[in-house]
Amino acid sequence: MKGNTGNPLGLTSLNHISLVCTSIEESIDFYKNVLGFVSVRRPGSFNFNGAWLFGHGIGIHLLQSEDPEKSPKKTEINPKDNHISFQCESIDAVEKKLTEMVIQYVRNLVEEGGIYVDQLFFHDPDGFMVEICNCDKLPVIPLVGEMARVVEEEGKTRNKDKEGDPNPNKNENNFNEHENKKDSDSPGNPESSQQPEQVTENSGQNAENKIQKEKDKRRNKKKKLIRMLRTRNKGSKKKLME
Repeated sequence: MKGNTGNPLGLTSLNHISLVCTSIEESIDFYKNVLGFVSVRRPGSFNFNGAWLFGHGIGIHLLQSEDPEKSPKKTEINPKDNHISFQCESIDAVEKKLTEMVIQYVRNLVEEGGIYVDQLFFHDPDGFMVEICNCDKLPVIPLVGEMARVVEEEGKTRNKDKEGDPNPNKNENNFNEHENKKDSDSPGNPESSQQPEQVTENSGQNAENKIQKEKDKRRNKKKKLIRMLRTRNKGSKKKLME
């Protein structure tokens, strides 16, 4: 496990989530009859009331609240609240079923790169939020290196604007100033702070000199080869005459 920076604890999979309930019976009914979980055996050594369920590859462990009357209950469905999410085959079929069961829900639509994802949010009997979605439409793309840093900085900037930045259009203004500076610094702009490179005449002369040098080099190589062949031929004729 040493050196495994991507998985420092050597985790293998999600096992279960644990929820404190005001009524174990009501929660068991919800997770079995709404979400399709099944009850499984729970260790008998536990000295407190609870229940274990399993489904969709994970476990749900329900714990009976010690003081149900003081357990807070949420009524407003907030998609940004803590929740567990499940993938579904048909979001419309889920919505129809929730309507038949008279379960209040909120539907949301997310777009990323032209891909649309549907989300349905609703509460369990204690106000813990459940999401049903078709999120498998989105590719899972790890954020590494520079990309992760840029995304993090963009998120901080957005949060700062939402928290009451006196100039929420600052990033846009900075971008426009940057673009204007680029335009003003272009070589064709008479007010440019950058001097255009003097390359038109000099670069043409340099190119001609380079071509001429290559021609001279090939010509000298050819002359050297001819001299070598002539010397070799003279030596051959001398041997024949002898």
